Amino acid sequence: MAAFDRRRINGPEESYPPVFDEDDIDDALYANWKVGQPRQGRLPGDVRPIFIRPGLINQANGSAYVETEKTKLVCAVYGPRQSKNTSYSEKGRLNVEVKFAPFSCKKRRAPIRDAEDRSVAVQIHQAILPSVRLELLPKSTVDVFITIIENDGLESCYASGAIAASAALADAGIEMLGLVMSCSSSVVGKEIWLDPTEHEARIAKGSLVFACMPALGTVTSVWQSGEVTPSEAMECMEACQERCTDIHAVVSEALVANARVT
Repeated sequence: MAAFDRRRINGPEESYPPVFDEDDIDDALYANWKVGQPRQGRLPGDVRPIFIRPGLINQANGSAYVETEKTKLVCAVYGPRQSKNTSYSEKGRLNVEVKFAPFSCKKRRAPIRDAEDRSVAVQIHQAILPSVRLELLPKSTVDVFITIIENDGLESCYASGAIAASAALADAGIEMLGLVMSCSSSVVGKEIWLDPTEHEARIAKGSLVFACMPALGTVTSVWQSGEVTPSEAMECMEACQERCTDIHAVVSEALVANARVT
């Protein structure tokens, strides 16, 4: 009893180390795959099933949780609130902050912000900014905080983050021109694969993330990396735009259902 410390939470007397599955599903699917062979697990134009739940965080003005298989993130919106210690501005200010959970990646991350966090935040900010009517919020600030719980590639984080942020803004009652939907794509061989996983994005020669407001037919952001020709980029954007319309219907239905419950 002398070793028992009542001031701290003591662990169990017996403990066992966690067991992790070392066999990655994507690595197993593409173990013997070569360029030119069909996509494993999905058709080239298929996207992963999306689950979204608005209004998850009661303390926030608006929130949304988005899950697409191995990509999971939550977004919280606070505001609009008056900006302090800043000069008067006729338009409001939209801040986006992204943070990866330490356990979100295969290699544990340090619990501090780095360049990758900032790059994802910039892309999401660029995607959702044209949809928010900041001219109606003079000298006000709207803060968007996104926590990535599980990461399955930066392209997926860009797309899912923009969807979650737009849904959370709508849940907060922020006036918008329309919901922003986003979809990622990769050029693998001569095919366009939509919503690629982290492994699929690595074997691709280039990737493109497309964001738009389907209700208005307006493009808000296009982010491209790697070697993608102009014709391939146009094909990627057309394919992503079709899927954004489908995702828009899912998100709209979730927002309406949440509004009826509350």
